Amino acid sequence: MEFLTGVKTQETLEISTLLTGDYEGKEVKINGSVHAIRDMGEVAFVILRKREGLLQCVFEKEFMEFDLKDLKEAATLEAKGVLRKEERAPGGIEIHLKKITVLSQPTEAMPLTISKWKLDTSLDAKLNNRAVSLRNIRERAKFKIQEGLVRGFREFLYQRGFTEIHTPKIGAKGAEGGANLFRFEYFHRPAILEQSPQFYKQMMVGVFDRVFETAPVFRAEKHNTKRHLNEYTSLDFEMGYLDSFEDIMAMETGFLQYAMPLLKRDYERELKILDVTLPKVEQIPMVRFDEAKKMVSEKYNRKMKNPYDLEPEEEQLIGMLFQEEYGADFVFVTHYPSKKRPFYAMDDPKDPTYTLSFDLLFRGLEITTGGQRIHDYRMLREKIAAREMTEEGMEDYLNAFKYGMPPHGGLGIGLERLTMQLLGEENVRETTLFPRDLNRLEP
Repeated sequence: MEFLTGVKTQETLEISTLLTGDYEGKEVKINGSVHAIRDMGEVAFVILRKREGLLQCVFEKEFMEFDLKDLKEAATLEAKGVLRKEERAPGGIEIHLKKITVLSQPTEAMPLTISKWKLDTSLDAKLNNRAVSLRNIRERAKFKIQEGLVRGFREFLYQRGFTEIHTPKIGAKGAEGGANLFRFEYFHRPAILEQSPQFYKQMMVGVFDRVFETAPVFRAEKHNTKRHLNEYTSLDFEMGYLDSFEDIMAMETGFLQYAMPLLKRDYERELKILDVTLPKVEQIPMVRFDEAKKMVSEKYNRKMKNPYDLEPEEEQLIGMLFQEEYGADFVFVTHYPSKKRPFYAMDDPKDPTYTLSFDLLFRGLEITTGGQRIHDYRMLREKIAAREMTEEGMEDYLNAFKYGMPPHGGLGIGLERLTMQLLGEENVRETTLFPRDLNRLEP
């Protein structure tokens, strides 16, 4: 009888171990995928791609029994060799190969030249060959940074007493209503894909006080723009016992102040690869919705068209204005009109035509929507009735409020949009692993 006692120690070494250990002049065992082969004649450089980056190997033909012609780009291999310092190599080290064992060989030529520093191809070509295009160092770096944002979100909220929850994505009724719902049949009953975890987040505030989730949400919007997706990842939190809806904005500011140093510390290599300048998050200005519209109208001589919402051009101009006048990369726009906010949004007691809600704009693009929610059962039902909505399908949600709920509120951050703005990309599909939009269901 054999027993497993934990994670096995592997003989093959990773780049970080090679860089920090005392291996110079010693034989080491490595593995990886062939990223590129540069044949110089008697000597060739075999560049391996590993999870931590690139590792340069020196193939000296007179000392190798293996024929270089048998080694192809994208092959995976295991090898032994001697580690030498080399300033010109990635990481300042290289492996002088002694033995190669091929683990797998590609059966076809690569559809994209992933070894290039920047993929010289269209976005469609990258998305059509996604599993291959992401092997490019720059393409891969985008999603390591995205990982850092999610990691920062989780770590920060854990430290602040939040409980991570996992809510269903199949529901009976959308949290925000409207026509932008994916509807389908669920065992002979009508069902929808959830637009957000809103109802469940609020219900769980009555259980845990503070909750968060990172999960997909679905919007059946017939947009085909550079900023819209039909499935995206939302970073959501909801917190109870608010003193003011500003507590929510302060919590998001804290998250950003936690995440940016984390990226700088643990994702320095990826930031350097993509030439990213991290935004300023020491303080974030707040401006009322109506005041922001007025400021943009006056400064840029732009006529206000939609009194109830911000148009994409207005968001860009607000971002430009606050960058020019305050050096701010982010700006909270508060007190959106009640007409354009969901029924559960808390109206401003001073003026019920506006809500205690906000959007966060990052370099001229909305990446967050949030605000305080109605926590009083009677007030919630009155708002539903005033909008001539039906309570059908919301019985369980409303029942939570029958038995007392604290003042609460929360937000949702679009992960792909946040990543897009951070990296300076122009299309949200560039920062989405496998985009789902009007035209794309594959891969």
